[in-house]
Amino acid sequence: MNGIFAHGYIRNLTRKDIMKQTIAMLMICFSFSVPASAKPNRADSIPVNQKDTESIDAIVAALYDVISGPAGEKRNWDRMRTLFLPEGKLVATGKKADGTMGKRVMTPEEYIVTSGPFLEKDGFFEREIGRKTEQYGCVAHVFSTYDSKKTLQDTKPFMRGINSIQLWFDGKRWWIVSVFWQAETQDNPIPEKYLEKN
Repeated sequence: MNGIFAHGYIRNLTRKDIMKQTIAMLMICFSFSVPASAKPNRADSIPVNQKDTESIDAIVAALYDVISGPAGEKRNWDRMRTLFLPEGKLVATGKKADGTMGKRVMTPEEYIVTSGPFLEKDGFFEREIGRKTEQYGCVAHVFSTYDSKKTLQDTKPFMRGINSIQLWFDGKRWWIVSVFWQAETQDNPIPEKYLEKN
């Protein structure tokens, strides 16, 4: 941590000193260029399937559909890129081996690179089994309960959980702002109210 943010050090600085230090730090931070691989993906040049983004139902269905498929089948990652805002995020959370909670924050591009090979190699089908939706104007939040199988023939899912999906309507289409999820565990079962569709 930089010294200017340590509590004891801040007490000895005037407000003017803190402002100068903060501006200097911001100038240093923004002077470094971000590698192209780490920049948010801009899907402006990829054709968008308008049916994928015309409604909340459509974009949620497209999200599940694009990551699902049998082993050996290449996913349409360009389609996934068109669902997210350029600044969009995917965040996984869960309990680590030591019992503490952890998180992993990814851009869509990072998700594609890290999770794509696993999904395509082993097969993966995720479907929505419950939903609670709240909307105010152009802002929507979908609490989407899911289950996951390796093949459509599997009788039982190997995983269930909840996707917290934030959406934004720009006046023409819906965008995914973020997907934040946690898998179900034995000590944290999914409540019945989240297994119903509204």
